[in-house]
Amino acid sequence: MALRSTLRASDADREQTAERLRKAAAEGRLLAEELEQRLGAAFAARTYGELDALVADLPDERPVPARSRAAVPIRGPVGLLATLCLCAVVVVLVALVITGTVLIGGAWIFFVMWFFGCRGARHRAARYRRYPPGGGLHQVHGPADRQAWL
Repeated sequence: MALRSTLRASDADREQTAERLRKAAAEGRLLAEELEQRLGAAFAARTYGELDALVADLPDERPVPARSRAAVPIRGPVGLLATLCLCAVVVVLVALVITGTVLIGGAWIFFVMWFFGCRGARHRAARYRRYPPGGGLHQVHGPADRQAWL
């Protein structure tokens, strides 16, 4: 069997090597002059050995696996408080699932959001009634004028 370096390369192989060279230049591994020189040699290459020599000093294209960061334990009172809060949330969720009141528990969240949201709107409306947008004190004569204020 013939060595790989002596086998003839196809147009697709030359184009693949050229793309690898362009990528290396975009990463800053090759200067513009080196890129032009190597691209000319890549398109003139006849064997895999000639193509491999052009990219021998470049790193492989295989992606480098990302390193996993080790978890840093939280110690002291902050860690204890975080652990207690997490345990309380887990216990409440388990209790809601066991008793089948997950939907009711979710309804409380919407009720609280509605209550405080409407309360804020009522508060803003009452403030506008006391202090009109024009500023200062205005004299209100009749029902039509009062209706314009509201």
